[in-house]
Amino acid sequence: MGKFSRLGNDLYSGRRSYDFIGRRAVFYAISAILILGALGLVGGKGLNFGIEFTGGTQFAVNLPADQVTQDNAEGLRETVADAGFETGDPIVTTEGSSRLIVQVQELGQADTDALIDIIADAQGVAPADASDDISVSAIGASLGAQLAQRAAIGVGVFLFLVVLFIWAYSREWKMSVSALLALFHDIVITVGIYALSGFSVTPAAVTGFLAILGFSLYDTVVVFDKVRENTAHLRSQRTTYAAAANLAVNQTLVRSINTSIVALIPIGAILYVSATQLGSSSLQDLALVQFVGMGVGVYSSVFLAPRVLVHLKSNEDDVKLAEKRAKARARAAADPYASVPSFTEDMPIAAGTDEGIEPEDDDEHDEHAPGEPGEGEPTRPSSTRSEAMGSGRVAPPARGPMGQSNSSGRVQPSRQTKSQRKK
Repeated sequence: MGKFSRLGNDLYSGRRSYDFIGRRAVFYAISAILILGALGLVGGKGLNFGIEFTGGTQFAVNLPADQVTQDNAEGLRETVADAGFETGDPIVTTEGSSRLIVQVQELGQADTDALIDIIADAQGVAPADASDDISVSAIGASLGAQLAQRAAIGVGVFLFLVVLFIWAYSREWKMSVSALLALFHDIVITVGIYALSGFSVTPAAVTGFLAILGFSLYDTVVVFDKVRENTAHLRSQRTTYAAAANLAVNQTLVRSINTSIVALIPIGAILYVSATQLGSSSLQDLALVQFVGMGVGVYSSVFLAPRVLVHLKSNEDDVKLAEKRAKARARAAADPYASVPSFTEDMPIAAGTDEGIEPEDDDEHDEHAPGEPGEGEPTRPSSTRSEAMGSGRVAPPARGPMGQSNSSGRVQPSRQTKSQRKK
């Protein structure tokens, strides 16, 4: 845990960084492959809708508590499936400690009576007591259509509220679009996994879909909040929008991993127990959709949503200007002499340089005034300015009398006594 904590500190401070934003082609390709594969599974294999949506027949078998077990439910499911009726994929679950529930496709009256006799014989129910211990109820397709319509309305209202929330929170429609694309990505992949597993789509599964939408949105909003914080003063920062967004993803990476692990452990336990011990269809549907959706939601909030946001923001003027400044700084750091102009024949020569001093005749060096450099001594270029060399300033005119100073060795203003002033 110490190494993981140090890794989190390094990621947050920027000492260590993973490039989640720069590898656009890789992550886009992965997401496209996953989405196309999920759509292919849904179109080829299809979804196994429960009888709540398609309509069907349900048998409730009253049994002693010692017979209401998962093993007995599995044996009864195989018996019903081998009966030869058009039952589809029968679902047998336990209800409390006194019932087994058998759900099959809609059957006619003759097939229903025959299936009652098969269930009674398999469970040791006397034919005379079959009508009392085995109850039959029909679920019409109209109820399934109504449930599907309500589920679609619920998802639509949820997505609409998501758009309003993100827009009001960030004042940035591009963040809303990125979050919606991430949600669409999560839904499609989860539905594809659902089609691959063959689990029934029940109202519990629809509830799970809404739950994973909320989890995915929550994680995406946390990442976007950090992106907005890092890019709030982009003009005054020596960075680009993509670099600031990538830093935000790294800063929230450990948090996203911890949140997903904490959420997936109990859901995985529910999925395992419901599939291997309880045989509860509703728990299986709810746990599977949440387990897959939360895992995919973490992927989309880290790898997809920030990448889409940076892509959408790349055409803004501030973002382009920051990119240009970053490229200029990179070029200057790579070659510090890149801005020095190359020499040309017609280049003007600056005054006071060695090239600007005219060469003197050899005869002029033979005779020179006292105090001037002789032969072999270095020459100094004469200054064209009247002020002192090296000071860089022009001395202001003196307001008092000037005199030779013994201490400084030069002429400077002399101090007069108070009695001699203003005379």
